[in-house]
Amino acid sequence: MTEPVGNSIVVGIDGSEASMAALRWATEQAHALHAEVVAVHAWEPVGPRFAPYAPVSALPTVTEQRDQAAELLASAVREVFGPRIDSAVRAVLVEGPPEQVLLQQAHGALLLALGRKAHGQHGLPPVGTVGRACLPHATVPVVAVPAADRTASPLRAVGVSSLRRSGAA
Repeated sequence: MTEPVGNSIVVGIDGSEASMAALRWATEQAHALHAEVVAVHAWEPVGPRFAPYAPVSALPTVTEQRDQAAELLASAVREVFGPRIDSAVRAVLVEGPPEQVLLQQAHGALLLALGRKAHGQHGLPPVGTVGRACLPHATVPVVAVPAADRTASPLRAVGVSSLRRSGAA
């Protein structure tokens, strides 16, 4: 597993609209900071979810699960960029618990960008379980980018000079 060093923004990708919004935002931010975007999808092999009497051929293998995870990551990147993927973006597939993978990948990066729902549901905060697990342990700033809301004005990139004035860079 390679860790981005220094001039990168790590984005957690799970295929949701919120994670794709985070990828869009991170790419715009990366251009302003002359940084690389590392789109990370963490996956874990799952045990059998079928009835014990299901035929063995119905159970997906670890290789098939890895291929499905890779396709999810590739689909999300294609959804955001279309056929011409931004040259500043690198997609990384890593096996492991999402919060651990994202924290490892973000170690030494500029930022960790995660998608979030526009509003919390049932009294829960809009940041998901992975985001809540990352926040207390992150060694870099974490940005929670909301899912696209057609009525809100879009988030804008912050320039390098703004970060230096605030002490964030």
